[in-house]
Amino acid sequence: MQMMTTLSEPEMLAQFADRLANTTDAMAMSYFRNPLDIESKADDSPVTQADRAIEEEMRRQITETFPTHGILGEEQESIRLEASHLWVIDPIDGTKSFLSGMPTFGTLIACMTDGRPDLGVVSIPPTSERWVGQRGKPTLLNGRACKTSAKAQLADAILYTTSPDSFDAAGLAQFETLSKRAALRRFGGDCYGYGLLASGHVDLLFEMNLQPYDYMALIPVIEGAGGVITDWDGQPLTLASEGKVIAAASTTLHAEALAALHSG
Repeated sequence: MQMMTTLSEPEMLAQFADRLANTTDAMAMSYFRNPLDIESKADDSPVTQADRAIEEEMRRQITETFPTHGILGEEQESIRLEASHLWVIDPIDGTKSFLSGMPTFGTLIACMTDGRPDLGVVSIPPTSERWVGQRGKPTLLNGRACKTSAKAQLADAILYTTSPDSFDAAGLAQFETLSKRAALRRFGGDCYGYGLLASGHVDLLFEMNLQPYDYMALIPVIEGAGGVITDWDGQPLTLASEGKVIAAASTTLHAEALAALHSG
């Protein structure tokens, strides 16, 4: 007689998040590089019918499967924020890349347990790459463990940010401080850059004006690959953070980058 295996809660949540990402990937690719209706939100950022349709489907599946869980997303009002389990979702992270045909956008899925991001998924539909981070486990890229580069010195680091347009004057000066000491700087990528950091191709990311749905899924992915991700003061990222994010391939590199910021 075959024994039945009961999944633990973390395993159940991870399997659900993986199925959800399968759905979002397929939906995103059905819209990608096809004509889109583009609107401007209150903050002048663009939104398309793809963003809205994908988030609607994500919310439907989460609520149907976990009716007591909360949801914080980019395109609709949050629900049940006080719930012990909170899903933090971004249907298309990198809408500007998405609507301009650049294959570097992704879907972000995080599940927080009692205020802590225990599960994070970064799924990049055009490249079929998916990073999954779970607290206490190695980060997986398409099912295989991945690691950061472990670079320890800023002088050896490849530094990325999505766009200089996202910084205010003070933030741009901080970015320039890091750029002058880094080996190389590049722009673009949105959430894809964090996946590349988790896999050892990028060493340092520096951004501001992010929202919780932009960074919550990144935390388990970066940490499970051996990296560090905090705010610019080195404090843990929470739902109440200002959206200033720095991620590094090692604790030593992270410390050097923070020291450079505060000395500058």
